[in-house]
Amino acid sequence: MSVLEAAWKHEFISTNGIKLHCVTQGSGPLMLMLHGFPEFWYSWRHQIPEFASDYKVVAVDLRGYNDSDKPHDQSAYVMAEFVQDVKGIIQGLGYESCVLVGHDWGGAIAWNFAYAYPQMVDKLIVMNLPHPAKFAEGLRTPQQLLRSWYIFLFQLPVLPELLIQLGDYQAISAALEGMAVNKSTFSPSDIEAYKDAAAKRGALTATINYYRNIARGFLDRQNWSVLQVPTLMIWGEKDVALGKELTYGTADYVRDFQIQYLPNCSHWVHQEEPQLVNRYMRDFLASKAV
Repeated sequence: MSVLEAAWKHEFISTNGIKLHCVTQGSGPLMLMLHGFPEFWYSWRHQIPEFASDYKVVAVDLRGYNDSDKPHDQSAYVMAEFVQDVKGIIQGLGYESCVLVGHDWGGAIAWNFAYAYPQMVDKLIVMNLPHPAKFAEGLRTPQQLLRSWYIFLFQLPVLPELLIQLGDYQAISAALEGMAVNKSTFSPSDIEAYKDAAAKRGALTATINYYRNIARGFLDRQNWSVLQVPTLMIWGEKDVALGKELTYGTADYVRDFQIQYLPNCSHWVHQEEPQLVNRYMRDFLASKAV
């Protein structure tokens, strides 16, 4: 299924002073999906139709990505703004709460939003992004520092953008296909869709600015209480960017916590093993809170 062939509804939501593009399908309780880097709403293509039978599924382009607004100032890309974006989306759609699903950067935002507004999250599902306290711990270890080398590269001005653009955005293909265990996960049209999204004016700088501000509001918080929102973590164990050990001890921070490991799966867990991920999500959504 290509972006052009998808029969989903495209719309824009005004929130927090900007407009965010999203794709929606279905009706019922709200399920809000937040993607990661270097992606856009399309990374949820296997989940949107699956859950549209029971939910109003909304997959957002985060600020700076694809067709969403791309504020010019680097200071616009901090966790406090991302959290307010999510709040505005939920309220703008006429809901008081949602099932919140996030992967990678979307997972980081989902964790922070659940802490800031727990009453607005019925259940939380996070894929291949550790609890912020565990990530901060991990970045103090040599093995995770090596895995996270790109974060340090992204602190530089201009150069990261130039490197990603080289060879018709070859870095996008390398990140997606190169990290995947199953090399057939991404079709040529999928890769083109991700390249096209990254190539939109202002998108590269905007999305890299997430990393340039990573210490502001994401890694600087020291005290994390026990989250009361029922939470499922889904983790592809062959993630080359984030080690499995970052998941250990997460239950200390979440009262009602479940985790599902996928042993032969990469960082792109929901695209590489969509049927299994969808099943784990369904089982969790059907379970009663502890």
